[in-house]
Amino acid sequence: MKKHDEKQIKIFSSNNWKDYELLDTGEGEKLERLGPHTFVRPFEDAFWPKTLSEKNWSDATAAFVSSKTGSKAGWKFKNKKIDEKWEIEYKKIKFLVTPTPFRHFGFFPEQAVHWDFIETTIKDAMRERSKPIKFLNLFGYTGIASMFALRAGAEVTHLDASRQSLEWAKENEKLNALEFAGHSVRVIEDDAIKFLEREAKRGNTYDAIIMDPPKFGRGPKGEVWKLADMFPRLLSHVQKVLSDDPVFVIITSYTTDSSTLSVGYALQDMMKSFSGAVEVGELCVIEESNDRVISLANTALWSK
Repeated sequence: MKKHDEKQIKIFSSNNWKDYELLDTGEGEKLERLGPHTFVRPFEDAFWPKTLSEKNWSDATAAFVSSKTGSKAGWKFKNKKIDEKWEIEYKKIKFLVTPTPFRHFGFFPEQAVHWDFIETTIKDAMRERSKPIKFLNLFGYTGIASMFALRAGAEVTHLDASRQSLEWAKENEKLNALEFAGHSVRVIEDDAIKFLEREAKRGNTYDAIIMDPPKFGRGPKGEVWKLADMFPRLLSHVQKVLSDDPVFVIITSYTTDSSTLSVGYALQDMMKSFSGAVEVGELCVIEESNDRVISLANTALWSK
């Protein structure tokens, strides 16, 4: 009988949040607190009854209505609409949040466990090396992971195809100007594949790479991105810009039709030339009302 390579699927979560809480889930929704405001968003995986009272839910600042209900999708505010971003922080890294038309807030709280890993691992690696760690954040969004790498002392390249996301990332960096004195981040608006192709031709390499590829999107010049078609090509190009002594590679996937194991096997194959290990698991947030472990994304992580 053939022995299979059994991978243990881990639960990745952080208990260090103060400005964010997942208060409750149930009946296809989740109730969250972001600083002074609470919000209701769809969460189709919550098949169970809600734990908190109806008043807790109805008192929320706003609720996002999905088009699946037959209504026009968007935020419905209880009182006055929130027009401005407001500031929250995680471990003294500050960033701006606000409800977006895509029902997100400009950050993903479940990724905090990766922010912790990025900062700690880069600091440890810097002690053993004579030159800075070169860190690449593909699909970097509003830049929070980049700021943790920056605070750890890495040379950071932050890339996204969305100009709006990059402007948001620049705002976040300004909030932490004193924290990052003497450090800088290279912010690039570009299609990920095209950027990687050019970097490989230039001979530029990176010691640490993270990527959160979307299921579907468009580049700055209308390039169409479909994860199912592009993922193998993406990993092939990432492999070409890895340094000879990489520290870590992290993949996060919110695509429901890709499993944790499939992401892990893809990363394992990409890193087969290096000694190290791949961990696979689910990015989770602990629910405050009853300690449920709520899974929100798949992840795979290679490290030395």
